[in-house]
Amino acid sequence: MPPISTPRRSDSAISVRSLHSESTMSLRSTFSLHEEEEDTEPQVFAEQPSVKLCCQLCCSVFKDPVITTCGVSQKCPVDNAKLTVVVNNIAVAEQIGELFIHCKYGCRPAATGKPGAFEVDPLGCPFTIKLSSRKDHEAGCDYRPVRCPNNPSCPPLLTMNLEAHLKACEHIKCPHSKYGCTFIGNQDTYETHLEMCKFEGLKEFLQQTDDRFHEMQVALAQKDQDIAFLRSMLGKLSEKLDQLEKNLELKFDVLDENQSKLSEDLMEFRRDASMLNDELSHINARLNMGILGSYDPQQIFKCKGTFVGHQGPVWCLCVYSTGDLLFSGSSDKTIKVWDTCTTYKCQKTLEGHDGIVLALCIQGNKLYSGSADCTIIVWDIQTLQKVNTIRAHDNPVCTLVSSHNMLFSGSLKAIKVWDIMGTELKLKKELTGLNHWVRALVASQNHLYSGSYQTIKIWDIRSLECVHVLQTSGGSVYSIAVTNHHIVCGTYENLIHVWDIESKEQVRTLTGHVGTVYALAVISTPDQTKVFSASYDRSLRVWSMDNMICTQTLLRHQGSVTALAVSRGRLFSGAVDSTVKVWTC
Repeated sequence: MPPISTPRRSDSAISVRSLHSESTMSLRSTFSLHEEEEDTEPQVFAEQPSVKLCCQLCCSVFKDPVITTCGVSQKCPVDNAKLTVVVNNIAVAEQIGELFIHCKYGCRPAATGKPGAFEVDPLGCPFTIKLSSRKDHEAGCDYRPVRCPNNPSCPPLLTMNLEAHLKACEHIKCPHSKYGCTFIGNQDTYETHLEMCKFEGLKEFLQQTDDRFHEMQVALAQKDQDIAFLRSMLGKLSEKLDQLEKNLELKFDVLDENQSKLSEDLMEFRRDASMLNDELSHINARLNMGILGSYDPQQIFKCKGTFVGHQGPVWCLCVYSTGDLLFSGSSDKTIKVWDTCTTYKCQKTLEGHDGIVLALCIQGNKLYSGSADCTIIVWDIQTLQKVNTIRAHDNPVCTLVSSHNMLFSGSLKAIKVWDIMGTELKLKKELTGLNHWVRALVASQNHLYSGSYQTIKIWDIRSLECVHVLQTSGGSVYSIAVTNHHIVCGTYENLIHVWDIESKEQVRTLTGHVGTVYALAVISTPDQTKVFSASYDRSLRVWSMDNMICTQTLLRHQGSVTALAVSRGRLFSGAVDSTVKVWTC
């Protein structure tokens, strides 16, 4: 009997129930899932398959047979009964897998011309294999058609003839053809050519160039991702700016509505002020007579001067109190040295960084500066000369602080600890486990405080281990200050959080700023502690830590206030308007 050709079919949503008696059970039947469109891959059986393994409707051997039962899923096309697939029919599938078929490279379309019909090709592969192992055989079959790898225009070949063809092929290209070599020839001339090819001696260099080019492509793809991320962040910032502008407009509307009421209140305030002046005169008289003890009137800070000279925003400040010098770092990539005692003028401009100067720190007679160029420069304060430059991080150095003969530098997800004995900076340890940019570092007594995204970590300076974690809200932590009794931090979303330094319990959240709190500073006296905050909203605020209220708002800068420093009861503030202002009582 001639072999039966059966086109293979794949899974489909149409179920066909087999009618052979062995698979018929109570309310159960075997089905094969078929596609409506046929796959033209040849399937010629060596012997006639049993009718028990064929579908009664299409006469094809079952493909992925399943056992079904009457139910509520689909309908049988034979008797219209409702069916539900219960389980795969493994027994029938194994019988089908044991059937022998001719290799597809030993088959050809049937002479009858019937679509999808195949017959044995006497010139093709002579092997018959089990249906379950046909893929393994056909993948390595000697009769499998292949193309010449040297030239697609070469005539089609069989796998068994490929090796002989390659020896005689006249289209072998030089392996350096991608670099411009035009050689094409046979195997003999190929070997001779390689001995003379000018690219062969450069192959290691060319390979290194390819590797470097690939690395650059990978780096470029990463940069594209970073740009996409920055664009996304810019979009979010624009949305937030729009919202802030709307809020500001609402506040202006409220101010306009209350203007008339404020005028009335001002008149009343003037009357009260007159009464207070009278009372103050009475108190002063009593003080002069010695009736009262000491009297400390409320301190009011006023702007006493402005340092002008930078050509870009001021991002950091640092005071060398021994010599009455103020250092300021700016977007103009310079550090300016100001006299804060006599002339209030710029004494010198320090140049050396290739990026924005973001952080300044003093230890002994050394000034340390961190920059967006990822370096730290060491300066001698006595001579105002550069001593050393190191590549500190792979990302901008955002903040610096020193303690216990160590310098701590903060960058993206990392804090590095440097031994600063002598002029050389030696990396001592890297503190990890940080979730975002480290923009704030403060050293107080035996602890280091670091701020990143919604987190303050407290490190033991002696062991350099994290001993406590404070969770915040309001986005990234941009600034930290530590008093005798409190830990204070300023956040991206305008908030100032306050914790008790002993219990680590949050005691208050101070509100009032309408922009990111970029910097915090502390002035303490035996009687009181004041915290100063600098914000994107161009203002400074003075907070009394005794009652946690804002006692004064300082408005003199024309841009965001980004940096603070204190010395001898004086407050220095740097801003995006490229100026530094000094405030005193």
